[in-house]
Amino acid sequence: MEYVQERIATLHDLGGEPLATGLEGDPVGETAVVVPMTDREHESPAAARVLAELESLEPAAVVVPVRASPARIEPFREWLETFSLSIEVLWCNAPALEERLADAGLAGETGKGRDVWLALGPAAEAGEYVVVHDADARSYEADHVRRLLAPLTMEFAFSKGYYARVERGRLYGRLFRLFYEPLLRTLSARHDDPILEYCGAFRYALAGEFAMTADLAERLRPPRTWGLEVGTLGDAFDHAGFAGTAQVDLGIHEHDHRAVDGETGLEGMSRTVGSELLRVLEAGGVDPDYETLPARYRETGRELIAQYRADAVFNGLAYDPENERDQLERYADSIGPPGPDRRLPRWLDAPIDAEIVRERARPWHTPRVGSAGSD
Repeated sequence: MEYVQERIATLHDLGGEPLATGLEGDPVGETAVVVPMTDREHESPAAARVLAELESLEPAAVVVPVRASPARIEPFREWLETFSLSIEVLWCNAPALEERLADAGLAGETGKGRDVWLALGPAAEAGEYVVVHDADARSYEADHVRRLLAPLTMEFAFSKGYYARVERGRLYGRLFRLFYEPLLRTLSARHDDPILEYCGAFRYALAGEFAMTADLAERLRPPRTWGLEVGTLGDAFDHAGFAGTAQVDLGIHEHDHRAVDGETGLEGMSRTVGSELLRVLEAGGVDPDYETLPARYRETGRELIAQYRADAVFNGLAYDPENERDQLERYADSIGPPGPDRRLPRWLDAPIDAEIVRERARPWHTPRVGSAGSD
């Protein structure tokens, strides 16, 4: 039986009732769930399952930041509103919203990080807790929300999910296994800064499922595109620390998968995730030797590939070490100084407020006369 604790509290699925007696009240009714989506989630089976499962929970709000073309947003919205949820759709690339963000000095790259940031302001106002998760898990269950919330009822401020990525008879979680983990191990061999231990304590640091208090949600400074999950760890370390952080077992997840090649594949993601991870680590005091880091990363990665291969063989899984080594080489090219800090501001300091986002991101609504968000 596996019940090992990491440096952060680790809540395992040990086979009993997942939320044993002792929790006070039901936190779901005080929770806003943020589910970012793009065109590819419109009427997808995975997204439909996520929303159908949420119907059984009745959270305080479900905020769906959507990035879609003008021709697609109306049918997308109509589909989302067929679910019996207190749902708030935010069109993240609505022209009126883009214009207002530019006026506030917030123009720039768009992507998942910015979409979630736009939703965090309204979500933090809607509930005491905020849960964020993706819409591409075909194995999603409503109980995942309760599991993520459980530590928050025990005075933790930040909770992150972890799960096995084993599908179709093979190992997945490639960006974590072949990029994040060997890079972190390589740096930890020469540095002992607490931020390295914190980032290394998460069993699946790139999981898109996490929960936090509304107070912490207002303190996040997400990157604009990929790297949201890693950037969140940096903010959680600053505001929750080891003692205020937990991770929870969400079992086995089945996700949609990305190709490796190209800017929209894992290769492109590795550049933005790597830049955000190294920014977080530098802010925590780590001073990487970038001249030697890629070569040392490759060496660590090859050692891990040998271990992954043994684990796969032991479990009767298919494994292609040559393909994994090829990915290792691709990801090594993304390792370098993180560049300028282009994160979005904390909602506590933002030059706009949540009501402005609501009004500008919902052009199908007529603003209320005298609304605090009118501008």
